[in-house]
Amino acid sequence: MIDAMRGVAILGILMININWFGMPFQYNMDLNLNNEYSGPNYYMWIISNAFFEGSFRALFSILFGASTILLLYRAEKKPDGLPPADFYYRRLMWLLVFGLINGFILLWPGDILFSYAVCGFFLFPFRNMKPRQLLMIGLVIMLVSGIKATHRMYQLKDLRVKGVAALQLEQQHVKLTDQQETDKTNWLQFQALNNTNTLRKEADTQNLVLHKKYADISRYYKSITEQYESINLYLSDFWDVLTFFFVGMAFYKWGVLSAERSKKLYWIFLLVGYTVGLTLGFLIINAHIKTRFDDSELADHLVVDFYQAKRLFMAMGHIGLITLLYKYHFIDRAIKVLARVGQMTLTNYLMQSILCGLFFYGFGFGMFGKLERYQLYYVVLGVWVFHLLFSNLWLSYFRYGPFEWVWRSLTYWKIQPLKRRNNAKTVAVSVASTSANPVQ
Repeated sequence: MIDAMRGVAILGILMININWFGMPFQYNMDLNLNNEYSGPNYYMWIISNAFFEGSFRALFSILFGASTILLLYRAEKKPDGLPPADFYYRRLMWLLVFGLINGFILLWPGDILFSYAVCGFFLFPFRNMKPRQLLMIGLVIMLVSGIKATHRMYQLKDLRVKGVAALQLEQQHVKLTDQQETDKTNWLQFQALNNTNTLRKEADTQNLVLHKKYADISRYYKSITEQYESINLYLSDFWDVLTFFFVGMAFYKWGVLSAERSKKLYWIFLLVGYTVGLTLGFLIINAHIKTRFDDSELADHLVVDFYQAKRLFMAMGHIGLITLLYKYHFIDRAIKVLARVGQMTLTNYLMQSILCGLFFYGFGFGMFGKLERYQLYYVVLGVWVFHLLFSNLWLSYFRYGPFEWVWRSLTYWKIQPLKRRNNAKTVAVSVASTSANPVQ
């Protein structure tokens, strides 16, 4: 079940990432640029932001936290293997390297592997804590994340209110104080950086660069990736990722993620998760539309920033839905197929960067910025088909995905066996042996 959920999560993540792969960043943050307030693009934006935005990444993070406990339990039961701490931190160090490769070589500035590795370094001392304690830590971290985001929201409101007040005084020919001059300057700078014309010019620049050669795209994305893996990690991603890591550790210890709990619990997850999550999601969407994507006005429509809470409830809804479908035997075959996708999570995640890079960037088919928002999801469907076919075919012959095998070999600093044994031959020998020795 954990592998199957991980498979669903890696497929779902692309529903949001495809917008960043296929069109300029600014188009994802502001519908004004293309005046997308009607038609299929508008409704696709609403659906993806209400149901997918952040929720499958939250589920993915929850499962990473769960996998931390699972891997350490297994490592502690192998007296002849690496010490658990060595095994754990080696894996994370190499995961960090994979994240750098994804960001700087595969040219995906939205990489999460680097953040996962950095945040994962903090989990080891908490592995033996009780699930209730782990959940409380996760919720406290989520509260910190929410407070920081809310503070930022009100900072922007304060910037606008003081700036507008200063401008009104200036229009009345009132001499401004030094502080009012500063308020006016800050507000005008904010407007200059965030108005539609400026954002459209930035989008046009990105569109132009991403149709160029690999070296040009690499130079353009370098500073963006560096910012995401330093300033953004410090300000927001650290709290974001750790929240769901701790929730995942708690859920795993409670047996929630392995379908061990009652159907009643999963119905609660489904109904409460989707009801609360979608309600919060639509409130956020409505606030952005009412403000015409002016972040300085968000605090006038949202009392607090509850983005992380929305993600948690939506992830709970996903867990409830997937597990109930499994418990009622609606997706028995699909579970096995999805589990293989989940067993090759690292490979499939990196393959999304490779496939989308080849399709959208200038060194490939150069389709960046050429598809409508809703048309990007045809690409998603194609990548999904690739994941499902490739994962199931590959694992029919090999023990691990290609990048999982590299990761495992680097962790143990020893080449690991890759090919599967001939199952048919093994079964035949076993049957023959049993027939010849009935006592066995």
